[in-house]
Amino acid sequence: MSKVLELLGNRPVRHYQSGDRVLEQGAKSGVLLVLIEGAFEVRKGEFLIDVITDPGAVFGEISVLADVGHSADVTASVASSAYVVEDPRAFLRENPDFHLYVSELLARRLNYMVAYLTNVRQQYQGHDHIGMVDQVLESLVIRQPKPPGQKSAGIVRDSP
Repeated sequence: MSKVLELLGNRPVRHYQSGDRVLEQGAKSGVLLVLIEGAFEVRKGEFLIDVITDPGAVFGEISVLADVGHSADVTASVASSAYVVEDPRAFLRENPDFHLYVSELLARRLNYMVAYLTNVRQQYQGHDHIGMVDQVLESLVIRQPKPPGQKSAGIVRDSP
């Protein structure tokens, strides 16, 4: 982890107070943030997803890489600081070790999601209301990437 933070040592640092919103769901900030110290709450609507306290945790990567708005709100839950990568695509191209680090984080998240959805599918096999899980699993496992600039016709659902 210290090697990842060393790669960012010359980047600007932002300091946040408890309650400061770091990233806003649906907005595009165009930056990557990497936790130095403190804690950030990740919320989707009113639902608390996680409290992140690990130095080196990355925020904003999905928005940057998929060119979409942030998938959740991120708020400092205590006084916190983070490195700011203001041109993240260029930084990732120029820093293959950091690029690999972000790729590994995303691969782990995807692996957990596929395992979770597979478990849900097995538990509710034969129930009509869970049929969407098959479609989601299929798209996660076999979907080929779209050419740059081409948007996919993904399924959009409102949270309950």
